[in-house]
Amino acid sequence: MEDPVAPGAGSPPANGNGNGGGKGKPAAPKGREAFRSQRRESEGSVDCPTLEFEYGDADGHAAELSELYSYTENPEFTTNRRCFEEDFKTQVQGKEWLELEEDAQKAYVMGLLDRLEVVSRERRLKVARAVLYLAQGTFGECDSEVDVLHWSRYNCFLLYQMGTFSAFLELLHMEIDNSQACSSALRKPAISIADSTELRVLLSVMYLMVENIRLERETDSYGWRTARETFRTELSFSTHNQEPFALLLFSMVTKFCSGLAPHFPIKKVLLLLWKVVMQLLTKQDSLDIYNERDLFKTEEPAAEEEEESAGDGERTLDGELDLLEQDPLVPPPPSQAPLSAERVAFPKGLPWAPKVRQKDIEHFLEMSRNKFIGFTLGQDTDTLVGLPRPIHESVKTLKQHKYISIADVQIKNEEELEKCPMSLGEEVVPETPCEILYQGMLYSLPQYMIALLKILLAAAPTSKAKTDSINILADVLPEEMPITVLQSMKLGIDVNRHKEIIVKSISALLLLLLKHFKLNHIYQFEYVSQHLVFANCIPLILKFFNQNILSYITAKNSISVLGYPCCTIQDLPELTTESLEAGDNNQFCWRNLFSCINLLRLLNKLTKWKHSRTMMLVVFKSAPILKRALKVKQAMLQLYVLKLLKIQTKYLGRQWRKSNMKTMSAIYQKVRHRMNDDWAYGNDIDARPWDFQAEECTLRANIEAFNSRRYDRPQDSEFSPVDNCLQSVLGQRLDLPEDFHYSYELWLEREVFSQPICWEELLQNH
Repeated sequence: MEDPVAPGAGSPPANGNGNGGGKGKPAAPKGREAFRSQRRESEGSVDCPTLEFEYGDADGHAAELSELYSYTENPEFTTNRRCFEEDFKTQVQGKEWLELEEDAQKAYVMGLLDRLEVVSRERRLKVARAVLYLAQGTFGECDSEVDVLHWSRYNCFLLYQMGTFSAFLELLHMEIDNSQACSSALRKPAISIADSTELRVLLSVMYLMVENIRLERETDSYGWRTARETFRTELSFSTHNQEPFALLLFSMVTKFCSGLAPHFPIKKVLLLLWKVVMQLLTKQDSLDIYNERDLFKTEEPAAEEEEESAGDGERTLDGELDLLEQDPLVPPPPSQAPLSAERVAFPKGLPWAPKVRQKDIEHFLEMSRNKFIGFTLGQDTDTLVGLPRPIHESVKTLKQHKYISIADVQIKNEEELEKCPMSLGEEVVPETPCEILYQGMLYSLPQYMIALLKILLAAAPTSKAKTDSINILADVLPEEMPITVLQSMKLGIDVNRHKEIIVKSISALLLLLLKHFKLNHIYQFEYVSQHLVFANCIPLILKFFNQNILSYITAKNSISVLGYPCCTIQDLPELTTESLEAGDNNQFCWRNLFSCINLLRLLNKLTKWKHSRTMMLVVFKSAPILKRALKVKQAMLQLYVLKLLKIQTKYLGRQWRKSNMKTMSAIYQKVRHRMNDDWAYGNDIDARPWDFQAEECTLRANIEAFNSRRYDRPQDSEFSPVDNCLQSVLGQRLDLPEDFHYSYELWLEREVFSQPICWEELLQNH
């Protein structure tokens, strides 16, 4: 992957005063007003309204369906309708689709699937377009957008029940292996939307089925609920000796990035891959165990809870959310109590219970023993002989807030398995969807991560066009380039929207993989994380944020009248420059804010408790880049920005902390802290730079040992007993080829009788 330009280049250094350092810096503005403007920039305050944003797994149902199509594809809606109506009239007389009984609809769909098996590529495409029209909601017979979405969902369940997904999966395999289409695309100087017609139709049908079936509603019938669970199982596990569907889509991504298939519609592939992984796996919301917990309980949490429960997930708890929804850098007034008096059982202070690691207790006792008795007892946290009474009370308080994460439990179990492989025996690994996905991705995972980051780099708004960068616009550029200013503006909006959707899908996909792999096993999470770091994911994300992030979040790269399903119901009005510039009426762009939060969460997961990676944030001068993101007044985004600033504060120096006291105050107010956490100072024992390389190497060795033990076990294990009996070995039955007895005598003559044997040399060698 090409190395991104250092994101700190050309941006203010990490001293927080907003002035560039070194030669060539601009002259400092004079006067009191200039000083105030610099101070406002330093503290990250700007006149920006609070954004009413609700984070979730995905956007609204209609928005997710609309983002599947580019505006360039709009004429194909009419083509799909025409193909369906031509076929439907030959099979059904005097009725429309919505007038048919369910049995008649099923019979027609079965006929469509039969006609998909024709040899003619052109006829097969027409039938596939007819199926796509059904999945799109038979909009020609609908009167409103609500009706289109309703019938789209109904038809998708019907199509799935008739086996349409499996039929289209076979067609997708054929198109991926279509060498003629690949070679034709490679020969063309410019690839357009026409080069991916068949793939776009197939992927659109499959995406509509996945997205519509994924959507759960209380009014769903028992048959639909059963079909949904069956569909999830079908997507999660290998069927008919084929790999899981997600792995096929991953292979399409790597093939596209390698340059072997530049005509692949990569936006549709990524959207489908994201939604398939989401349908494999449990919903993100179910991972937020802390939503059911009381923040102010101080008993030890269960070991099965995720490490990021109670504060590091996507939804803040009631108390923390109330705090974060205040002015981002101003503490809430005392009159606005975050919780009712009945719930507040915690003393005055921060609205969350602090967490303590076992390592923190050991470190505290090590310092106390060195100070009072002159020696240490290693990892012993029970013996307190010789220590004064206040130390006893401190240790008791620390143990009351001790937190054992699922990662700690898994690491300890892994150490036991490495130490005692014979006595503990082989580990029984449950065949969960997440485990199956990891096993399938394991050996090609570095290529998958590099490919995703390459596409993310090409789609980032801060990236400049380069000759060696991949072309991600193949499924948005029309065959004929625009010739008027209005057409150029429309295409420009479409291209920007296309890139935003790609960023959204990749950021959500990577975050989803990390969340589920971390829950499944910590070393699976670390394996993915390490390859992301090796592929320069950290500087890439910082480069993404090295822009006017407020402008990115409030961008208006959408034309509501051209979006699905609106464009299928209404006659398209005449577009004008004013209507194109106006965009929609939303306060912000949901997908862009969603992408920014995902990338910040991704950066947090990569750097948490990793001091070498935290130093990368410092080296790339991320502090001023992240502080500018605080201009966006959205609670969740600010929380993850403050987390990233908190972990590197101790490395930024006293002058930075002195110049950014308001930011320091916001970190203290809004980010969870650990007892004995001296994040605001530079005297942490873990801040020794000479240990950073060793830390990463040790982690890599542990990951390789885990993968080798669990997934590289040979059939003849080194611990299996050896048969030393000559008669037993010679008496074993060997499977020989069927034609062996025909050439047996010839083999004896050539390999045995005609070969001289030097017995003395043979005995000497053995």
